[in-house]
Amino acid sequence: MTDLHGFNSAPAEQLRPLLTECLAVPRWVDAVLAGRPYATEDDLLAASDAAAELSDDEVHAAIAGHPRIGEKSSHGGVSAKWSAAEQSGVASSLADRLKAANAAYEERFGHIYLVCATGLSGERMLDDLAARMANDPRAELRVVNAELRKIAALRLRKVLRNHDTQGS
Repeated sequence: MTDLHGFNSAPAEQLRPLLTECLAVPRWVDAVLAGRPYATEDDLLAASDAAAELSDDEVHAAIAGHPRIGEKSSHGGVSAKWSAAEQSGVASSLADRLKAANAAYEERFGHIYLVCATGLSGERMLDDLAARMANDPRAELRVVNAELRKIAALRLRKVLRNHDTQGS
């Protein structure tokens, strides 16, 4: 599918795997599918955003498939391609600093650091990670939820444009 019409008319079983690659939360996938047909792309994105107010358990489940910033996904598939492109601003020269920062973050919060990395440099991500270390764990989960919402919207746009939606 290359447009909203194709998204609206595609069989749910065809869309479900692609939507899961956007945000691996079954309730969100079901809500986005149930909202069809969408009159505009903005309507789709608004429905996605509304459904992406996730529980703590859903946030943890959704981030489970994301690679650490600066690392490649071990899962393969479409989301691995998307993640690599989204993290393209991370210079390899930052690898050691990112690894150490990721480890400190994971020790503090018990999960990987997640940010919508599109358009961000590695330095900017390191700054963001450092600032977020001051959050309490509950507040940080809400920040992660907001980042997941941004990632879902970005990836939904890719689905609508049939941009790299074929797995490896």
